[in-house]
Amino acid sequence: MDSTLPKMFSHAVAIDPSDIDHMGHVNNSVYLKWVQDAVIDYWQSVAPPDAVARHLWVALKHEISYRKPTFLQDNVVAEVIAEKMEGARAYFTTIVRRGQDVLSEVKSCWCCLDAVTQRPARLARDVASRFLPPTP
Repeated sequence: MDSTLPKMFSHAVAIDPSDIDHMGHVNNSVYLKWVQDAVIDYWQSVAPPDAVARHLWVALKHEISYRKPTFLQDNVVAEVIAEKMEGARAYFTTIVRRGQDVLSEVKSCWCCLDAVTQRPARLARDVASRFLPPTP
């Protein structure tokens, strides 16, 4: 794998019967929960435990493009890529897939917070590098 490419994280998505709307597919609002779960899982899986304990993440913005409906029986994965970090902000792209089919694409912006003060906090460079490719 090319170390200059963004690192991708896969998060299995569980579809609950309560996620299904009156049209027989996953309600659009459920995708936001999936993205939040996937980004937080990414953080907790990649960051060192002390950094996880010291930081929280809050979503500032989500831009969702819905491509295809998702159904209860579908096997779905959310693929998360950290695109960039600027100060306490991080920008992610999350692709929700059923096999090769793209169900949705979500661009989101998150703010890293100090867990105690709940004020914006920059990640240490070595922690941020676990998500992002090295800069040339």
